Amino acid sequence: DDIRISPTTVAAYLHETNRVESIVGSQHATDFNVGIVRYEYDFPENVVITDKTRHATENVTRVYWEHLGKPIFEKAVDKVEDEALSPYYMSMHLHHQGMYLATASLLKAWKYRKNCKFDEIRDRPSNPKKPSQPTEGTQRVWMSSQMLYGGRHCGVKQLLPVENFGQLTVLHLPNKNYRRVGKQGRIGGSDNAPKNEFSDGTEVFQRSHPLLLKALELHVEMKKEFPNLQKSNIGEGGQYTGVRVVDTDVKKHHFTKDHKAAFEKRLNAYKDYVSRGGYLIESDMDLDVEGWTMEA
Repeated sequence: DDIRISPTTVAAYLHETNRVESIVGSQHATDFNVGIVRYEYDFPENVVITDKTRHATENVTRVYWEHLGKPIFEKAVDKVEDEALSPYYMSMHLHHQGMYLATASLLKAWKYRKNCKFDEIRDRPSNPKKPSQPTEGTQRVWMSSQMLYGGRHCGVKQLLPVENFGQLTVLHLPNKNYRRVGKQGRIGGSDNAPKNEFSDGTEVFQRSHPLLLKALELHVEMKKEFPNLQKSNIGEGGQYTGVRVVDTDVKKHHFTKDHKAAFEKRLNAYKDYVSRGGYLIESDMDLDVEGWTMEA
């Protein structure tokens, strides 16, 4: 939900997936998956970008903050071992993507792949003596990348096309993780590096001007003015066709307190949203922000 996926991204994935199959054959192609690489923009950390400071963006560029090390093709990027694919594809040394794309045929193949069980939603591997301690990354790392690419699990090989690499890069919308690089406990950081500071809840921030039109406000007003379109997310047979939210009932071991009530509150609000046809109403704007916050 925090990665910008465009039609170009999907089209490039499908093109390259078909290309891999044409090179190695349909059966061997299930051993691979075309991956993506996340990027952010390295805005200066100590500047708020305004008309007065906009020149601070002159040297801002895309950075692949998760992939460090030089020489690049020894520390950050790997060559592909398969001789048929190696002239056209490479892979990242760190295969974490934050997401994945897959075709229906690949999903079916991975369902029966040895040690894979990719169709089963489950918790990330953890220390048997301390379940709250992950052994192969957090739940999002597990679901997005490690389950698929990890050698102890599905063992699928990540492929990135050299010619169309840019089309398989995606913007990480929070645009903040690049600031962690080189900090203690983070990528590129050492024990003597600066600490990565987190919020303690006491920070005070200047809010944007109240005259700014909020997307939620406009959505509500549009639905009021065009009541005939309020069911636009309902398809034939009265079925909701919008975004699906699924309660997988994965245990939240890493939370410091029980958030069952908060989860149920959110799911009930979603069910009401679906029953209306997938649109917000004024009462949805009156949220107790603190009541909807879950702290890990």
